Amino acid sequence: MIIQFNTDKNINGTEEFTASYIAQIEEELSRYSDQITRIEVHLSDEDGNNNGLNAMRCMIEARVEGRQPMAVTDQADTLDEAVSGALDKLTTSLHTIMGRLSNH
Repeated sequence: MIIQFNTDKNINGTEEFTASYIAQIEEELSRYSDQITRIEVHLSDEDGNNNGLNAMRCMIEARVEGRQPMAVTDQADTLDEAVSGALDKLTTSLHTIMGRLSNH
């Protein structure tokens, strides 16, 4: 599973910055790692560092083997909350889709 990070101009997306998010994503999605070929994470600050409510946005796109890509988005006050929220949504979607596939 390849994990790629993209950030807007308001977020400094260094390797040190993304390392903890990569570890969190790998842990949360470990049960699906055989089916997921690639994860793309897009982080953005919607109000340009003005510290507004729900200004941080995380969009995660998962490419699952043999299926169309799926994307989820979450907005929160902090990047940590936005990443966690998007990851929760993705995990729920993957659980639903993989469950349907195993039933057929």
